[in-house]
Amino acid sequence: MTSKDTYNLDHLSELEAESIYVIREVAAQFDRPAILFSGGKDSIVVTHLAAKAFAPAKIPMPLVHIDTGHNFPETLEFRDNLVDRLGANLIVGLVQKTIDQGKVREETGHNASRNKLQTTTLIDTIEENKFDACIGGARRDEEKTRAKERFFSHRDDFSQWDPKNQRPELWNLFNGKHAPDEHFRVFPLNNWTELDVWNYILKEGIALPSLYYSHQRECIRRDGQILAYSEYLNLKEDETPEMMQVRFRTLGDLTITGAFESDADTVEKIIDEVAATRITERGGRMDDKRSSSAMEDRKKAGYF
Repeated sequence: MTSKDTYNLDHLSELEAESIYVIREVAAQFDRPAILFSGGKDSIVVTHLAAKAFAPAKIPMPLVHIDTGHNFPETLEFRDNLVDRLGANLIVGLVQKTIDQGKVREETGHNASRNKLQTTTLIDTIEENKFDACIGGARRDEEKTRAKERFFSHRDDFSQWDPKNQRPELWNLFNGKHAPDEHFRVFPLNNWTELDVWNYILKEGIALPSLYYSHQRECIRRDGQILAYSEYLNLKEDETPEMMQVRFRTLGDLTITGAFESDADTVEKIIDEVAATRITERGGRMDDKRSSSAMEDRKKAGYF
């Protein structure tokens, strides 16, 4: 083993130890914590870390998935298999239920998405279950708004986030005190990069949904992006589905999650691809392109 290999392993071990420390702090400080599980690689890594943090016991908090109703079938199948394997408790919040209750209105038009609607479903799920801390897989390097986050991100009694009112975290001392009906979003992967995540997945042999690997899929091209063709997509007159060799760097609602043309069908090839790319991980997310402050606006309203 070369010195470079040793450094990489040490680096990942330090990140792992930091994240496990954060997860254990959540269990120690809060009464009703949960893990926000999207089925994407980051939430899968967080779940893997939680399993290591509390082994040989089971994860002592539920996984919470907000189902838009427009998810990739592969994501849902992977979620259910993972929950069965871990013996974890799964709580699913349904955006369709929120629509049926008249709390939100379905978007219309070619760029219609349920991504924004899931904020209301998430807040309702948190309130119904009285969660006082929700662990997520967000990282600071994903997007400029994410970079403003602390490990412990305070939310008020309306689940709103104030980026100007963050609590200091000197020497990794976390202040989880909160008033009734307030809660925290907690991000154990804050100091990880996308490349760190993929190297850790390789090191730990973590299974992922097949969507992350190169595969043949019917897609369309729209505004410089590649979107997976599905019954939920409102096609324009000039859009025709075509078979492409693609993979996904991030997973979300089918209608806004962009694919990338790629032949990377192994973790090793993906690591090489990520190391060489200059496009951000969320560069293929249509919802982030609605305005320059799209992510921050959603976060202030209670988004992940």
